[in-house]
Amino acid sequence: MQACAIDTSSHAVSSQSSRTTVGGWVKAICRAMDAAGCDSRAALAEVGLELEALDGPEVRVPVEFSIRLWDLAVEVTQDPAFGVKAASYLKNTSFHALSYGVSSSSTLKEAFERSVRYSRWVTDAVTYQFVRRGREYYFVIEPVMEIPDVSVDCVVGVFLRMCRSLIGRQFSPLRIELRRPVPPQIADFNAIFRSPLRFNAPKNSMVFAADSIERPLAAGNPELAQANDIIALRYLANTEIRSLAIRLRELLTTRLADGEPSEEDFAQLLNMSVRTFQRKLVDSGTTYREVLDDTRRDLALSYLKASHYSVTTITYMLGYTATSSFTRAFRRWTGQSPTAWRAESRSGS
Repeated sequence: MQACAIDTSSHAVSSQSSRTTVGGWVKAICRAMDAAGCDSRAALAEVGLELEALDGPEVRVPVEFSIRLWDLAVEVTQDPAFGVKAASYLKNTSFHALSYGVSSSSTLKEAFERSVRYSRWVTDAVTYQFVRRGREYYFVIEPVMEIPDVSVDCVVGVFLRMCRSLIGRQFSPLRIELRRPVPPQIADFNAIFRSPLRFNAPKNSMVFAADSIERPLAAGNPELAQANDIIALRYLANTEIRSLAIRLRELLTTRLADGEPSEEDFAQLLNMSVRTFQRKLVDSGTTYREVLDDTRRDLALSYLKASHYSVTTITYMLGYTATSSFTRAFRRWTGQSPTAWRAESRSGS
């Protein structure tokens, strides 16, 4: 299988997926596989990734690749608790500035709040809530797409390790609730979590006593935490800028058949002003017209390869009002008319 290419200039892995995760997650899965006696490089190659391409604080991997790797890891290790164990293979530097900011937090409450604030930089496939209810705090893990149970197990393990590194190795939550079904073997879950477990729960959550969450930490360093917040915020901003262009392409793909949308339409849809929408795209190195043009070109090539679409039909599918407008744009992209390009493409194949 051909490995997925990484664009080192934008620190993004090329893929059709719009949801991503940092390379540190994938590297932790690999280290856990190696520790279990499996060949992580072979597993990476099977899902289409290369280990050397995962280095760097802003390298991102489409979630679809990490999902395949999680599934493959469970398959080859035959370990239902693989995710719980994989959490121990995330290093202090896996999340770079966010890791250092969390380690410098003044309380566990602050550490969780910091993690939630910058969580979209780690991945946008999962969201978090951290709320107080009476004398308890709830940390809720909410995937926004289908991800393997094993990956949620790992997330719980990561945050539990965060707590123990800050407050003491014997620390445990009041209880842990998981949506997943009961695993075939729960001994490792009990041994590592050391907390009352509930499976088939409505939500994935960790529940803590308020006094333990609010207790001042000896290693707290507000100045150091703030310095790392600035770096983490930059990482997050860069990630969100890239995500906007990807989201725009997705929306264009579904809406062009209804006519060419305006910048105002998309700005309103994305809950931002037109000026903010334009600025964010410029910050990512593109403009609305460039994304629109690139999307139309890619769709045009795809539609022309499908023989059942006529050029007239494709014209309207791309939001053009006249075939002549589409033909002029296509000549600019390829130097050929749509009909000539289609004929040459069929001849070549």
